[in-house]
Amino acid sequence: MQIVSINVGQPRSLDPQDPTRLSGIYKTPVDGPVAITTTGVAGDVIVNTHNHGGIDQAVYVYGRPDYDAFERDVGYPLPNGTFGENLTIAGLVSETFTIGDRLSIGDVMLEVTAPRTPCESLNARMGDNQFVKRFFVADRPGFYCRVLAEGTIRTGDMVTYHPYSRIGISIIDAHRIMRPGVTHDTDTIRRFLNEPIHVRLRTYLEAELTRRTA
Repeated sequence: MQIVSINVGQPRSLDPQDPTRLSGIYKTPVDGPVAITTTGVAGDVIVNTHNHGGIDQAVYVYGRPDYDAFERDVGYPLPNGTFGENLTIAGLVSETFTIGDRLSIGDVMLEVTAPRTPCESLNARMGDNQFVKRFFVADRPGFYCRVLAEGTIRTGDMVTYHPYSRIGISIIDAHRIMRPGVTHDTDTIRRFLNEPIHVRLRTYLEAELTRRTA
C-alpha cells in the first residue's frame, strides 16, 4: 500500500444560505512533509469537535479502490479527499480491515478504531441529500485511527499493514452496527466493548447496554 494523497481542510460553509454552518469536510491534497500527531494531521481543522476529531479519531483513512468502486456507482470522478479523509491510500480496501489493525508509515503508527459514520455534512459535500444512505449501504466506509507514534509523512510513502492480535471486529460489522435502524443483540455489544473502539462508539454502545440491562 502507498499514500497517494494527504488531505487537509479549513472551515468552509456547507450552505450558501447560511455562512455560519461550517465544516472541515472539504479537504484538498497538500505537499509533504506533513506532521502526524496524536491530535491529528498538521494543518487540518476540525470544526465540529463534538462529533469529529479527538485522539481516537485523529486520522481518517480511505482507500483508492473504494473510491474507484464509488465512481462506478455514481458515474463521475471522485478526487482524493472528496469524502473528507486525511489519507488516501492505494491498495487499501475497507472491508479487509479489523478494529485494532495497525498501519505504519515511516515512524508513524496508526491504530484502527472505528469505521466512518457519515452525517449530513457528507450530503452537503456531495450535493445529494440521499448520499449518506448510499454511503451506509455501500459498505465502503474507510476508518478512523488513533496515533500511537507521531512523525512526518509524505505522499508516496509506503504503508505497512500489521494485523490485530486476535479475530476482533471487522470494519464492516462495526459499520453495520452504527447503521440507522439496525438492532443488535446484547452479546454483540459486549463483544464490541472488549475491543479498542473509539470513545464515541464506546459511549453509544455502553449507553445501549445500560438501557437493556437496567
